[in-house]
Amino acid sequence: MPRKPATPVQPSDLPEHLITQPPQLEWCLQQVAASSAIGFDTEFVGEDAYRPELCLIQVATADHLFVIDPLTVGPLEAFWRLLLDPARVTVLHAGREDIRMCRFQAGQPPASVFDVQLAAGLVGMTYPVGYAGLVYDLLGHRMTKGETLTDWRRRPLLPAQVRYAFDDVRFLLPAWRKLTERLKRLKRTAWAEEEFATLVRKSIGDGELSAERWRKVKGIGGLDRRGLAIVRALYNWRDRFAERINRPARHLLRDDVLAELSRRGPSKPEELSAFRGLPRIELTPILEAIVDAKSLPLDQCPEPESRENDPPPIVLLGNLLGVVLADWCARNSLAANLVASAADLRALVRGHLSGQLVPDLPLAQGWRAEAIFGDLLKILDGTEAIRVVKPGAAAPLELFRFPSPEKTLGSEQKTQ
Repeated sequence: MPRKPATPVQPSDLPEHLITQPPQLEWCLQQVAASSAIGFDTEFVGEDAYRPELCLIQVATADHLFVIDPLTVGPLEAFWRLLLDPARVTVLHAGREDIRMCRFQAGQPPASVFDVQLAAGLVGMTYPVGYAGLVYDLLGHRMTKGETLTDWRRRPLLPAQVRYAFDDVRFLLPAWRKLTERLKRLKRTAWAEEEFATLVRKSIGDGELSAERWRKVKGIGGLDRRGLAIVRALYNWRDRFAERINRPARHLLRDDVLAELSRRGPSKPEELSAFRGLPRIELTPILEAIVDAKSLPLDQCPEPESRENDPPPIVLLGNLLGVVLADWCARNSLAANLVASAADLRALVRGHLSGQLVPDLPLAQGWRAEAIFGDLLKILDGTEAIRVVKPGAAAPLELFRFPSPEKTLGSEQKTQ
């Protein structure tokens, strides 16, 4: 007689383990190593240092919940190695900071990531959705979130903090299983993998994704190319200095001071000494960075970012594409704001009108290009149109092939 399948363990029934000592950690790592998928979260304090200070690690397996105290448990290299195994899926929610933490601790991000927030948007749920909202909408469980501003460095941990920490990973694997089923049913597993890979690249700031971060310095609008070269040089110096002494970069040199240095471009020590708010031990490297930037050939200096003050036709057409996209996403179980932003749609319109599509426009790449990009171009080309077919429905519109002006004119002539 076949055995009756065992009743799945409910998230609320999973054994909870607070790991504070090395012998406990050894057993914990054995359970994690035996798991093909784990829920993962971290608690940290990031206000006072360049690298966030890791205060707790939370892990869920199919059979256990763990809260690991990195302040007392000893070396954690063996734990981070488990996240680097591509055979093990690391399940996260809005996991940018957790990916960065793994990169800080292990030198690499987790090898295989599944972000439930991104996956939710790919199956038509709200995006972005908070963890408590996702758990309720997807699994029907209500969560209490009350420790978001707690100081995780303090010991002993309070019972409310420990409860919060366990709950942060309690529902990750059930959510992963349900979302994976929906992605497979919608044939969007490859889309999800593409989004997860992009999340990892953006989280760790590799390559081109980090090259232009200096442009986020406040107060640099209006600077010419030479001034922007100084901004870039000072930003890179500040970042290296902050990493070296493990302090927040803006605590060492405020943005307004950096912008003013770039505007004035001092070339002599006495000119630099007149500025307030500079780390005095770094005056020589600061001056060298400025002088080097000023000596660059102009064609090696960055160009000012173009500020697009879009004329009404571009805004109007961008809004029209937004309507088409929202209707298409409603019919196809996708979060429209995950597919494209209003700025993306206006950029598409600008590129189409100029005959030069933006090469790095997300809409023109990957699954977005396959799924919706062509339809949006047909609307702009006038080869497709929209009409209302189901007033009151979630997706009330329909795209249809629009006859060319020549065909329409020929039909009119025949009827005369």
